Amino acid sequence: MAISFDKAFGLHPEGMLLREKRSAILADNIANADTPGFKAKDLDFQTALANARSHQSASVSRTHEKHFVISSDMRHEVKFRNVEQTDTGDGNSVDIHRERNAFSQNSMEYQASLNFLNGKISGLKKALGGGQS
Repeated sequence: MAISFDKAFGLHPEGMLLREKRSAILADNIANADTPGFKAKDLDFQTALANARSHQSASVSRTHEKHFVISSDMRHEVKFRNVEQTDTGDGNSVDIHRERNAFSQNSMEYQASLNFLNGKISGLKKALGGGQS
């Protein structure tokens, strides 16, 4: 009986890749908090996850049957963030407090997915007889 990793893990691998991408975007915002004219960006996680879900269910040709289907096309999911603070005169739209909060929240969600996947892998190992009780 074959094990389907797509069924076992669901969208968590894609979700972790999206969380990693969002971490990079948020870190870029934080790093450019004092750069004149810099516009804060963010990843529309729901749109990106829906895109990953549609790619997961779509039939895509691969060069090898064991390769994962992962899309790195994020053009439509990365958007400029709406400004919620008053203009400081330099055109920068980064709110450092909001960025830090978003970065912390994203990190916790990444860790939650990682914990979920670790639990799934441990369960699969036990089911296959490779894990200790």
